[in-house]
Order: sequence, then structure tokens, then C-alpha cells
Amino acid sequence: MRILVFIALCSFLFFGCIEQPVPIMELNGDPFGYVGKEISVNGVVEGTFKLGKLSGYKITEGNSSISVSSQTLPAEGKEMTVRGTWMKDSIFGYYLLAKES
Repeated sequence: MRILVFIALCSFLFFGCIEQPVPIMELNGDPFGYVGKEISVNGVVEGTFKLGKLSGYKITEGNSSISVSSQTLPAEGKEMTVRGTWMKDSIFGYYLLAKES
């Protein structure tokens, strides 16, 4: 019996700590609430760009999209999960600073 309780507790701790992606629509609805937080989002890559040291892309989920600043550029049309820190800049507005692996 104790072993079952131990397994259940370990499962709860492990699966309870897995962070769920933030829907892009929710992120756009309350962008300030996420500033400085590490989050992940799911979507399709669109509009990649590289201009000197500045590079990034848009990631779209349904009708909502956000900008992602990243050193690496995935292929356009690729469906992926991006993890990073949600930022606010006076020039570029809100964007996700991708965590490079």
C-alpha cells in the first residue's frame, strides 16, 4: 500500500511541475501580466527576419500571433513550441525572448 502512495505522490509531483504552454490569445489579452516570466507557447512559424544581430519571427496560433526574438531561425511553416522570457520594449513592444538550447 505504501508503495502505491509513494508512486502516486511522485507522479503528482512530476506531472504537476510540467508547465503548460500559454495560449497566444491569452498572452495578447494580458501581456503585462506575463512580463519577466518564463513561458512557453505553441504555434506555427511565420515571417522570419534577420537584420544584422537582430533576428526573429512571428509565431501564430489560430488568429493570434506574437513576435519572437531568437538567434536561430526555424523554417517558416514549422509547428513548434517556443520557451523563453516574455519581454516589453519601448520600441518593439511585447515579445518573447527565446531561450536558446
